[in-house]
Amino acid sequence: MSVDSEPAHLEQEEEVEVEEVEEDVDAPAHHPYAPPDELFDISTTVDPSYIISLIRKLLPTEASNNGNCHGFDACVARGQVANTDHVEVEGSAASVSGQEVLNSSDDKSEGMDIVEDCGKHAQLEGEDEESCHRFDQPSVSAGEEAWEECGCILWDLAASKANAELMVQNLILEVLSANLMVSQSVRVKEISLGIIGNLACHEALLKHIVSTNGLIEIVVDQLFLEDSQCLCEACRLLTLGIQSSECITWAEALQSEHVLYHILRIVENTLNLQLIEKSVGLLLAIIESQPEVLHVLLPPLMKLGLPSLLVNLLIFEMSKLMSERIPERYSILDVVFRAIEALSALDGHSQEICSNKELFKLACDMVKLPDKVEVANSCVTAAVLIANILSEVNDLASELSEDFPFLQGLLDVFPFALDDLEARSALWSIIARILVQVQENEMNRSSLFQYVSVLVGKSDLIEDELLDCQSDDSSKGHEGLTTSCTKSNARTTAVRRIISILNQWTTSKDSAEENNMKGKLLADNDNINRLLDYCHKYLNSLHHALANNLS
Repeated sequence: MSVDSEPAHLEQEEEVEVEEVEEDVDAPAHHPYAPPDELFDISTTVDPSYIISLIRKLLPTEASNNGNCHGFDACVARGQVANTDHVEVEGSAASVSGQEVLNSSDDKSEGMDIVEDCGKHAQLEGEDEESCHRFDQPSVSAGEEAWEECGCILWDLAASKANAELMVQNLILEVLSANLMVSQSVRVKEISLGIIGNLACHEALLKHIVSTNGLIEIVVDQLFLEDSQCLCEACRLLTLGIQSSECITWAEALQSEHVLYHILRIVENTLNLQLIEKSVGLLLAIIESQPEVLHVLLPPLMKLGLPSLLVNLLIFEMSKLMSERIPERYSILDVVFRAIEALSALDGHSQEICSNKELFKLACDMVKLPDKVEVANSCVTAAVLIANILSEVNDLASELSEDFPFLQGLLDVFPFALDDLEARSALWSIIARILVQVQENEMNRSSLFQYVSVLVGKSDLIEDELLDCQSDDSSKGHEGLTTSCTKSNARTTAVRRIISILNQWTTSKDSAEENNMKGKLLADNDNINRLLDYCHKYLNSLHHALANNLS
């Protein structure tokens, strides 16, 4: 028995040796092992050698065959990298299958792209599922399929800062730059842009992206592709760049009027919902960026018709919202409102927005929307936009003073702005401007009754808001309270106007018409008194807090 087992044992050892020889033969001679002293000391849950092997598999064929193609292959092959000629994937933390790759990234930043299935793409409006990414490609070669698989894994792994740093150290930016230059596959370009986009989510790596020779210009060139997913990733990456500390460099790469015009045409003409959101998001990032970026990019965008483009897009999205509720379009409506609101707040560029009466009506319609839950963010932004417009065009407040559904809708927005102090200040600003127009001593009883009805009907919302404001004020020190009081002038004015209107109602002389209306409000008399009490308490607490801080 022992005699039989010995040959079997020797045979197994020979098979292992043969496999090792075969693997050594397959290993490319120009990829030598790294010296032990140059192995990486980076904390990551994924075997570094596995990541490096994936990067090598992304080397474009054109670059590998061209010994003079920026030296990408030679750079990656230098003694800077660990041994990856034989990577033991099975049993490692970076298993290709399932959720193990996704779970290896614990610190995903906002805006990070995660690819769960490299072969599955969402079907969006205006696109055929089959043609979404490969409309010009009748078939995908085995080599490209392998490239896609490795690229998608790296796309996911780049969400982790540790993995991303390892990738950058191993020249992934140079490899992806080469792919963007030489590859004709839109899928390869999309994945390359996606990986760079995830790397850009880590602030520390943005300098490496900026310093990679020609990379930003290559990314800008991808805006002229005709593939929607490539354009989505390009817009996402450019947005991250504009929002970063390296924003000036990105802005200079975009400043060509030809490039800016093309971005506006993408926004105007695409039917792809994701691309609309990403491209408008890029415009929003520009509008909200630092003054140096605004100085470079905003004048040509205004010249090319940015305000009218955004308003036309809002008109279309509002028509969709009013006719049919499509949840996939809510985020588009939100980003369009945010872009318009940001533009309305810019000195020297707000006139075209604030003077647009159709835009003002659309914003008011948004606030008056009965069911706000699904589009709450857009309602809050619309209210801030209205406040900005009223600060420029005072006459519009008189038009709103008799629009009772608008006042009611405005009060309904408060619960959705609890965490946004600026939005709450904007709401109080609008309410103050409206109620200042009310001449309760001179108006007829029917009109006064309508104001009282709205205020009493929303008394719970007003009381909750005043309690929150009181709590915020009491938690601030002297300096914070002084700043808060400066911002709460509109709120104080609005509260005083509410008190005046309610007092006028409760102290007015009896008449047959008034008694009839009072009968409708009889059940709400307690609410009237309670609202008056809350308003008085708020003013008293504000005065006491100021007195205590001044003494």
